[in-house]
Amino acid sequence: QDYFTDENRVLKKDSQQDYHLEYAMENSTHTVLAFSRELHTCDTNDKSITESTVRVIWAYHHKDMGEAGQNYHGSNRGTKSLRLLNPEKEEVSSASLPYFDLTNKDVPVPDKDTTYWCQMFKIPVQHEKHHVTKVEPLIQKDHENLVHHILLYQCSSNLNDSVLDYGHECYHPNMPDSFLTCETVIFAWAIGGEGFTYPPHVGLSIGTAADPQFVLMEVHYDNPSYTEGLIDNSGLRLIYTPVLRKYDAGVIEAGLWVSLFHNIPPGMPEFVSEGHCTLECLEEALGAERPAGIHVFAVLLHAHLAGRAIRMRHFHNGEEQKLLAYDDEFDFNFQEFQYLKEERTILPGDNLITECHYSTVDRIRMTWVRK
Repeated sequence: QDYFTDENRVLKKDSQQDYHLEYAMENSTHTVLAFSRELHTCDTNDKSITESTVRVIWAYHHKDMGEAGQNYHGSNRGTKSLRLLNPEKEEVSSASLPYFDLTNKDVPVPDKDTTYWCQMFKIPVQHEKHHVTKVEPLIQKDHENLVHHILLYQCSSNLNDSVLDYGHECYHPNMPDSFLTCETVIFAWAIGGEGFTYPPHVGLSIGTAADPQFVLMEVHYDNPSYTEGLIDNSGLRLIYTPVLRKYDAGVIEAGLWVSLFHNIPPGMPEFVSEGHCTLECLEEALGAERPAGIHVFAVLLHAHLAGRAIRMRHFHNGEEQKLLAYDDEFDFNFQEFQYLKEERTILPGDNLITECHYSTVDRIRMTWVRK
């Protein structure tokens, strides 16, 4: 039945019943209820369902509802962030496909709020073109809240195997010069995300002379409690195939450059920052190499604790198009790829604006933005 709660959390039956039971099933271990609802019900007691993140609240009692009403759930309750309208990705079975892992080896995580750790790897697949079809996070058990995000950069092909010997803190005065050759992002993962499966006609190219031979994995560790003695072995698993797909995948980064010029005042219920990927920039980036443009099939929206909403705006010939991607209910702990329902072409001369909405009502000091 369709219920709602008031400010005192009292359950009340809705006079407009918008939830419709499709089927129910129960066995000795599970109760399954499948139901449907219009996305927008025009009922003030219902929340509209959009492409933004939805925080689903669940609770249950081990006995069925009695005549007196619902039984109190006790500790059988929780929440889960979901993107209900994220289209289903076509899962091509990867059980029999080869893979390789890029994982840190016993990295000592410092007892400080934020650490970026960099480790160089050599791609083991060489001499023949293959396509990576899926990338899975390998997060060490109990470190799910410690590992905030992982970036994979392509490095210079002129390096030698000596760069593989040790990792180092990123952006540090003493870090190896070889790290400075790693500028192009080829994959990104963020906290709460699952594995990323490329569409059936797309793959990340590896194995040719033009493809990455050395990559730098940057892991952002978030340790706000300053826990000492943490040792981490997290990383990524890349699943690949010799059966080539039609298109090679790439990454375009858009948003606000991480700098001391980007800061947010305290006590702000809403503060908006904009990152501009200008038409001159896209003309220079795509004009010679990709005059027919690029086709966007997925977007990863990324922010930190003060983030409340992100919108990716797209302009063509000066006219604004439909939003490329958005999340008006951003959840720091659930940063999952959005698969676009239809691929979007971005042409040389277009421009993109990344709109980041923040809230700092609970802060008394200036917020400095970091990666």
